[in-house]
Amino acid sequence: MTKSKKLEFRPDEYVVYPAHGVGQIISIEEQEVAGFALELFVITFEKDKMTLRVPTNKAVEVGMRSLSSPDVIEQAMKTLKGKAKVKRAMWSRRAQEYEQKINSGDLIAIAEVVRDLHRADDQREQSYSERQLYEAALERLTREVAAVGGNDEVLAARKVDDVLTSRAAAAA
Repeated sequence: MTKSKKLEFRPDEYVVYPAHGVGQIISIEEQEVAGFALELFVITFEKDKMTLRVPTNKAVEVGMRSLSSPDVIEQAMKTLKGKAKVKRAMWSRRAQEYEQKINSGDLIAIAEVVRDLHRADDQREQSYSERQLYEAALERLTREVAAVGGNDEVLAARKVDDVLTSRAAAAA
């Protein structure tokens, strides 16, 4: 890993950490850990009231990335409009796959989970675990849409919901 690779993130910048979604780098600090000086990104996840410290030289390795481009957001919205692809595998296997997609940090994969688990009002009720996965994916998606668009999450949630309901209306 080259030295120039680690400093592609700056304080006050919003980033996506795969396991937690959108966070903001509040500072870069040095800490001594086991006798070694470590440079760390301090990332705050306001919504979760959580602070994460990621070694700068491991940031790219763990999948931390900049926010998606507007093109990727557009691609995610197109994905939402698509037809749900639900495999015939057992729920536990599908749930595992959905969980992996959500924690991959890949916005398109997250949009696929939202699309596949979305239920229109006239469809059967979701199980508790389905709803949990759906809400986790939806939250990740709307947070990133909000951060990229510079909007608040309510507006982003409305935008995502509009796409999902227009898809449901088109299918009816």
